[in-house]
Amino acid sequence: MGTVEIEAPITKQEEEDVNEDELSSIEEVRLTVPNTDDPTLPVWTFRMWILGLLSCILLSFLNQFFSYRKEPLIITQITVQVATLPIGRFMAAVLPTTKFRILGFGSKEFSLNPGPFNMKEHVLITIFANAGSAFGNGSAYAVGIVNIIKAFYGRSISFGASWLLIITTQVLGYGWAGLLRKYVVEPAHMWWPSTLVQISLFRALHEKEDEDDNEIVNGKGNKRPMSRAKFFVIALVCSFSWYLFPGYFFQALSSISWVCWAYPNSVTAQQIGSGLNGLGVGAFTLDWATVASFLFSPLICPFFAIANVFVGYALIMYVVIPISYWGFNVYNAKNFPLYSSDLFTAQGQEYNISLIVNKQFNLDLAEYEKQGRINLSLFFTLTYGFGFATIASTLTHVALFYGREIYQRYQASSEGKVDVHTRLMRRYKDIPSWWFYLLLFVTILVSLALCIFLKNQIQMPYWGLLLAAVLAFTFTLPISIITATTNQTPGLNIITEYIMGVLYPGSPIANVCFKTYGFMSMTQAISFLSDFKLGHYMKIPPRSMFLVQFLGTIIAGTVNLSVAWWLLDSIDNICHQDKFSNSPWTCPGDHVFFDASVIWGLVSPKRIFGHLGNYSALNWFFLGGMIGPVVVWLLHKLFPKQTWIPLINLPVLLGATAWMPPATALNYNSWILVGTVFNFFVFRYRKKWWQRYNYILSAALDAGVAFMAVLLYFSVGMENRSINWWGNNDPEHCDLAYCPTAKGISVDGCPTF
Repeated sequence: MGTVEIEAPITKQEEEDVNEDELSSIEEVRLTVPNTDDPTLPVWTFRMWILGLLSCILLSFLNQFFSYRKEPLIITQITVQVATLPIGRFMAAVLPTTKFRILGFGSKEFSLNPGPFNMKEHVLITIFANAGSAFGNGSAYAVGIVNIIKAFYGRSISFGASWLLIITTQVLGYGWAGLLRKYVVEPAHMWWPSTLVQISLFRALHEKEDEDDNEIVNGKGNKRPMSRAKFFVIALVCSFSWYLFPGYFFQALSSISWVCWAYPNSVTAQQIGSGLNGLGVGAFTLDWATVASFLFSPLICPFFAIANVFVGYALIMYVVIPISYWGFNVYNAKNFPLYSSDLFTAQGQEYNISLIVNKQFNLDLAEYEKQGRINLSLFFTLTYGFGFATIASTLTHVALFYGREIYQRYQASSEGKVDVHTRLMRRYKDIPSWWFYLLLFVTILVSLALCIFLKNQIQMPYWGLLLAAVLAFTFTLPISIITATTNQTPGLNIITEYIMGVLYPGSPIANVCFKTYGFMSMTQAISFLSDFKLGHYMKIPPRSMFLVQFLGTIIAGTVNLSVAWWLLDSIDNICHQDKFSNSPWTCPGDHVFFDASVIWGLVSPKRIFGHLGNYSALNWFFLGGMIGPVVVWLLHKLFPKQTWIPLINLPVLLGATAWMPPATALNYNSWILVGTVFNFFVFRYRKKWWQRYNYILSAALDAGVAFMAVLLYFSVGMENRSINWWGNNDPEHCDLAYCPTAKGISVDGCPTF
């Protein structure tokens, strides 16, 4: 409970005697990461295990719970990072310091309270919590497969098969991470920019409050500022109390679309003004869950990233979409809603997916021919087009603008130069390679058994798993290098969907399983490697890191599935808004995941994006995305003095609306507005306040909403107790925003033109 693994003690003087050539070559790392280490600090403490396990369980429960909600708030490790500091210090103040021995551990002494709550404990607790939030994804990706099987297709899958699917897809990433750790974690040139934000926050939280006591928030120095802990509690109580209104009493506060109120009978006006089903002009929200859904808290996103998202979002949402819809009626856009993730027939009616699935859970061609080709809303169509372009442009952009730098850093890392951080970490026992080999072998073996003996539940053939493993291993190293040096992670999920859709058409679950094993195991590996680098910078014993990550992943996956199973079985018509008016359980993410399984797996790419479908022209977006960065690069070379040219980041601009759908214009507008206020205006004009309270405010708002939402569910939600009045009867009173505007198209509840 208070021991660490070191080969030999090192003195403070040794730590501080850093040679010039040992310093990191990356300036950001030199400015952010401490060059010292205290190996006597305990890490496997009672506090770490209690707070870490509770954080992991709580976050995995809350994130899975929220994933089914209309506004699926994702609670990240930042909340735990901030909230556990005062709790850890409280435990250090009240727990007994008595030392004792445990049978089987020889003469080693343990204590429930080995000393002050330290930063290394805090890092491990945060790593535990990160596993609970599926490394920032909210919940384990494979849970989505269970959701669409049970809630959308109305079929069954056993709990055991579901658990094996979730755990193996998560743990497979450990195997890739372990094999590549020496190449992308230890080298100084692989610096992982995103970890520096975490390190900055750790150092800010652990610096003594006394250092700022003489500086008031406005910088005049004549008044003691409020402590971070007190501010956190006040903000938490306010957030908790306020969410009672948008969460229960006055749900219309979540989406206030005044344009719809002003023009209650105009389809076009409501398409423009609706925040949930339109362009969101003038729409706003008073609900933090809406602000932070999908895009995470805007308070923790740097302003330059917000600005990039804003430019791309504004161009697509307010230039491309209106011209394509009202100007050119692209793909008969007016036959369908402007914004929707649903699938439609050519006559604008919702496509009946259940009719085209046969008893063998494959495509029924006869029924498909009877209903006709699948059609998408304009926004959903262009989402796929821009997705294709984003993939291609990311690879080209990184190759042209960062290729030489990546190659030089990889070459430098291969030369074996050891920086101060790697030297200090070599004092700790490393993780034996055979741990990763064994883990990889066992995981692949169990996954093969799942594909062979339970194929009737997951559909994927054994060769699909092997191909997915080859793809994941092939892409993990180059994508890890790109992420470690540029902080950009190319999204290759569409590639995996496309490949399996071509090779194994007609099987929707096989397609999403292939995507999960191929793409998500790679994504998990990159997340693990990022956490390894954080531990590397913070001088956490590698074996402690591995154990915490591994246990956190197993626990989180188990909790995710348990919560999913409970909600899917206990809430009638979950994920079906059409059967449960104004339901908060709309499952927006799973709805899109289901549509993807239909498009790529059941119907297959050739009947959507091939010669048998309506959208074959979208494949040109791949070429456009590939050429775009070449044009920008050539302009940069021709006009080197124009410093604004290399700032054109096409992958960011094209991928700005990657979350749409299921995210809406309301989510984006509110996220951009709040992020700009805090990370531009407050940061620029009240920097001391921002530095002291910004992250604490973000964590408090997230936590307050989460706790009140759970309380509301257990107190009134389980009994379906609601208040029926104007403010609750309709999410935003923009019913006509979902209507088509083409002549002759008749849809229930909509006017006919």
